[in-house]
Amino acid sequence: MSIETLEYKLILKEGIFEIRNYGDMIVATTKVQSDYKSSTSTGFRRIFNYIVGGNDKESKIAMTTPVISDCPSEGLNAYNVSFVMPKEYSIEDLPKANTSLVSIEQESLGDVAVITFGGWANESRSISYQKKLSLLLEKKSIKTQGGFMIARFNSPLALMFRKNEVMVRIIS
Repeated sequence: MSIETLEYKLILKEGIFEIRNYGDMIVATTKVQSDYKSSTSTGFRRIFNYIVGGNDKESKIAMTTPVISDCPSEGLNAYNVSFVMPKEYSIEDLPKANTSLVSIEQESLGDVAVITFGGWANESRSISYQKKLSLLLEKKSIKTQGGFMIARFNSPLALMFRKNEVMVRIIS
């Protein structure tokens, strides 16, 4: 059974570095005030609860990838975690969460620079790949806007062959 993955238009690819354009999407999102590890775990569970029936219609919503969170950085003590909703839904079609801690929002990433990495997207690895992406962008004189994000593509239960990405919006 395949899981729906967020679609994009590839603009440039050089090894693990890509520039992509994402269209509009709908996300279920939550903000958690804690350290990176606790925030991403708590945020995942909150939104997972929403898609398995923790909503006003008690309906199940298919899981999609990636799960997107803020990338850890010094001084950050709250993290946004978002699930992309299946493209079959409009914002009006989606049920309301049973908690005010989960909101449904329209999002547009636009042009994004990305590098892909395997393994676990823990704090130190995420920061390391964020630095690699920052250096690549600096060398290419590409300006960013907003914070870096981590995109995870695997179930928390998957132990091997994990795929993650560091993403950041760029100014075109």
